[in-house]
Amino acid sequence: MRAPHDVPLSKQVLRVLEEVWPLSENAMNAALRRMGYGKDEVTAYGFRVTASTILNARHYDPDVIEAVLAQQDKNAIRRTYNRATYWEQRVTLMQEWGDLLDTLKAGR
Repeated sequence: MRAPHDVPLSKQVLRVLEEVWPLSENAMNAALRRMGYGKDEVTAYGFRVTASTILNARHYDPDVIEAVLAQQDKNAIRRTYNRATYWEQRVTLMQEWGDLLDTLKAGR
């Protein structure tokens, strides 16, 4: 994507960033391979697909999900005229996503 894309960060992500700087997609894929995951099992891009699937299944607003993932609207007219950034909803979604991942990690 060539346009700037602001991303609201959850408190969990901010903690991680205090320890490490984000990896590039290639570095993340290399780390996954070193952990024993094959290309057919998981990729860095696959995390975006997983997040979109889970958030849509939990009935989050599709426009907000697409904005978080920096996806362009497929409808050219809507893409031209809709300038909404959904910032407040994105902040909420990202924090709720971080909380959900914490819950899944804890096995609750």
